[in-house]
Amino acid sequence: MLTRIISGAVGVIIMAFVLWAHDTLVLPIAVAGMIAIMLYELLRAVKLEKCIPILGAVEACGISIPLIYSKFYYIEKHFKSGEGNNLYVGDSLEISGEYTLVAFGITLAAAFVVFVTWLRKHKELRYEQIFFALASMVLVPQAMSTMVRIDRMDKDNGLFLLIMGLCGAWIADTGAYFTGVAFGKHKLCPEISPKKTIEGFIGGIVSTGIVYAVAFTINYDIGIGIAAFVIGMVCAVIGTVGDLSASMVKRQIGFKDYGKIMPGHGGLMDRFDSVLFVLPTFYMLIVLCDLWISI
Repeated sequence: MLTRIISGAVGVIIMAFVLWAHDTLVLPIAVAGMIAIMLYELLRAVKLEKCIPILGAVEACGISIPLIYSKFYYIEKHFKSGEGNNLYVGDSLEISGEYTLVAFGITLAAAFVVFVTWLRKHKELRYEQIFFALASMVLVPQAMSTMVRIDRMDKDNGLFLLIMGLCGAWIADTGAYFTGVAFGKHKLCPEISPKKTIEGFIGGIVSTGIVYAVAFTINYDIGIGIAAFVIGMVCAVIGTVGDLSASMVKRQIGFKDYGKIMPGHGGLMDRFDSVLFVLPTFYMLIVLCDLWISI
């Protein structure tokens, strides 16, 4: 228990520093580091961590994505702030297209290396390993890089939105735990996660919606708070699906934890499995809400 508390406290301190320096290169570099660790944990789960060409290609792709997005959003912010007076909307769209193309090109090149390696070692590597590596290479960097997207999307409220995006996963876990302990009787998915209950699941959804409603009402207004209540509930549902999906992979592979980087907690994948699903969902809903308000 003491080890778990200490490692958790260290994690909170590191996360606090990254959030404090969110408007610098610290955030994208930290996200890149997290992606690198999470990809290694996933490749280790399917016994590909010692295949250097695949490991190198997947890691290079993963690390580059948040740095590319960071550069793109810096240019976009420069454009929107009026500092880039010589830029037109067409120029902004061209910049967006260029950086999207770069990200796509890097992903495509990494996939090419993976397939070539598979061809060379087809007697040793199974298709399940290859396609698991490819799926991880796309999902993890794109999902985690949403941290940079969310932070850079609003100059004044980017940090608030980023914190709420992360809380969308973690509040649901906390609410589900306490509700489950107090009222839990019916198992949600006993073969995948024996401790999760339907009552806890509902409690996590409601608690996330309430926290979102209160936080967004304080930071914006009551209208946004009502919309945030719905967004919070959706994020709680999505986060539970992500958590169960990661647990199902571990059970089928035969792993207890993805890693040991956080003693008592497991690996980063064990801590951020639901975040992989929640952050992109939160980002999409916030953008759609912003568009709806603009109309």
